Amino acid sequence: MQPTFSRSALGAAKLSLWCGASWAQSQVQPVEAAPALREIIVTGNPLGASDLIVPTTSLSNDALLLRSESTLGETLNGLPGVSSTYFGPNASRPTIRGQDGDRIRILQNGGAAPDASALSYDHSVPVDPLVIDRIEVLRGPSTLQYGGSAVGGVVNLLDNRIPTEPIEGFGGRAEAGYATGNREKSGGVVLEGGNGRVAVHADAFRRDSDDVSVPVDLPCDNPQRPGTERKICNSANQADGGAFGGTLFFDQGWIGASSSTYRSTYGTVAEDDVTIRMKSDRYALEGEWRPSSLFSSVHVKASRTDYGHTEYEGPDQGTVFARDSNDFRIEARHQKIGNLDGLIGFTRESGNFSAEGEEAFIPYSRTASNALFLHEELGTTWGRLSFGARTEEVKVRSDGSSDPDITRFFVGERDFHPSSAALGALVNLNPQWQLTSNLAYTERAPKDYELLANGPHVATGTWELGNADLQKEKSTGLDIGTQWTSGPNNARVNAYITRFSNYIGLTATGDTRGEDGEINPVDADETLPEYAYTGVRARFTGLEASGTLRLLGNEGLGRPDVPSTLDLEWRGDLIRAMNIDTDEPLPRISPARAGATLAYGLGAWKARVGFDYYAAQDRVPEGDRATDAYTLWNASVTYKMRAGRANLTWYARVDNITDELAYSATSILTTTAYPKAPLAGRTFKVGLRATF
Repeated sequence: MQPTFSRSALGAAKLSLWCGASWAQSQVQPVEAAPALREIIVTGNPLGASDLIVPTTSLSNDALLLRSESTLGETLNGLPGVSSTYFGPNASRPTIRGQDGDRIRILQNGGAAPDASALSYDHSVPVDPLVIDRIEVLRGPSTLQYGGSAVGGVVNLLDNRIPTEPIEGFGGRAEAGYATGNREKSGGVVLEGGNGRVAVHADAFRRDSDDVSVPVDLPCDNPQRPGTERKICNSANQADGGAFGGTLFFDQGWIGASSSTYRSTYGTVAEDDVTIRMKSDRYALEGEWRPSSLFSSVHVKASRTDYGHTEYEGPDQGTVFARDSNDFRIEARHQKIGNLDGLIGFTRESGNFSAEGEEAFIPYSRTASNALFLHEELGTTWGRLSFGARTEEVKVRSDGSSDPDITRFFVGERDFHPSSAALGALVNLNPQWQLTSNLAYTERAPKDYELLANGPHVATGTWELGNADLQKEKSTGLDIGTQWTSGPNNARVNAYITRFSNYIGLTATGDTRGEDGEINPVDADETLPEYAYTGVRARFTGLEASGTLRLLGNEGLGRPDVPSTLDLEWRGDLIRAMNIDTDEPLPRISPARAGATLAYGLGAWKARVGFDYYAAQDRVPEGDRATDAYTLWNASVTYKMRAGRANLTWYARVDNITDELAYSATSILTTTAYPKAPLAGRTFKVGLRATF
């Protein structure tokens, strides 16, 4: 049975928390954060190493709270090597090292979380940071464990909906926030409890926002808001959802299950009167067995996701998209053989996709894949070596259109057999310096839409044409990094290059299509430019750097009696992506970026102020628009206190302090509908998080 969470239930949970805080007002006092334990990254790290070979970033606690946005892409945008597809404030997928779509794998607790966000830029990712505990981002090829769709990187959303560690007692957190600019009201609650043998989890959230304010007047053809105003027309959003899960622990392992739901209604911004109503239901089963035999542990995950959304033009129903998917994964970790540790794994994924309506540009399709992979690590006196391989079988079948009058789609089946391999090394030069390197060869099977698309894609204003004869996408990537750590000071630098012998992308053919699909019609009132999925040779090169420098400590700040620090956090990245066949830049690549933040801590208070500079992006293919340089300033302040058994974090932040007019170079709206959707103007956000 699918869990449901009403607004009244969420309000009651918040009310009980507030009542508890009011009852304990006499006990209210500032509280200082306890020293943080070092997090163990779980994504791409099945053996639980404390130092990773693959470049990784993790967001949790206050770091996630102060970055949280309504979309996953904007929440992660600005991390080293990470930008977003920004289709307005409601649909934004992360891009990593210039790659997006189905080259970036989005996972939920390490398992598949299928949706339609890679199919079109106006389709959002059905997750909300309000109920996520931690987000882990792997930059670079991660295909050995997660398949060809992870050639650019992985984003893993961890929410503990299936508890993996025993829980004693009861606890949780609640959060409420309000933002100007779009008058956003948001709230979420997470509750967990257990007795050591059984653990349960429940969460719920709701987000409600109006059209987003921007620093420039924009036209709006929506009958409800005609005229011109400083807002992105049709950018309002409503989203809610929740989950329930539980785990049974036994002497040699555990087994758990969860059920979650997500609902959203939002404007697409490319069209002033088109909205999308989305739903996604996910059911998951997970467990681990630790036998005393050849294998030290066997970990199993299985899930089913039922996704669908309907596009409405005003009150009229338009195209209906649906995707149901199944995912199974098993990993068996063998006992150590000397200094050699590793695992073998198997995954199976299958799914059906359908699109019905006048604007359906891909047919009914079915995709199934089986994969076997191996991951091994060898400990040495100077560090660690890792190596592995993966082999897959992928089948994509087209069943054509359910409308017998539509005959333009390819009908048939394609089989692919991708294989991948990787080698990595971590070298400890001394206690302060580390070197890492990764060499990966990756093959990716074309996706259903890359093979089968043939129709008008309104969101991008093009006629998309797939190619049923496409071959596997092949790439070779090299990443070299160094890391320095000395007390609170650290620095990280990574350089990389990835070459594709068959990079599959949309390329303008020079033709146009009429509404009926006629090529280069003479008397048509409206036409769309034709873009075809084509394999080309491509090269991505880049540099990423970030670090923290302690400027002053207790004595330097004149407060030896109160813990106080002043840190400088700095960051920057640069990427170049070329179509080698045409010697042109690839589209929608992030410009050079640099930023810095001053972080001041004084006891229970923390304050941050910083900027992110985006250079002009004039390295664009012919026909695309360049973007100007801009600088976004931001600031935040937090205060922690205790109220009874609850720890409260009050926070306030302001984004785009100077109300800068800016356009994203990685957004297709910049090239097809400029200046349809600039970045949001100055926004204040205040909120409270309570943990108990």
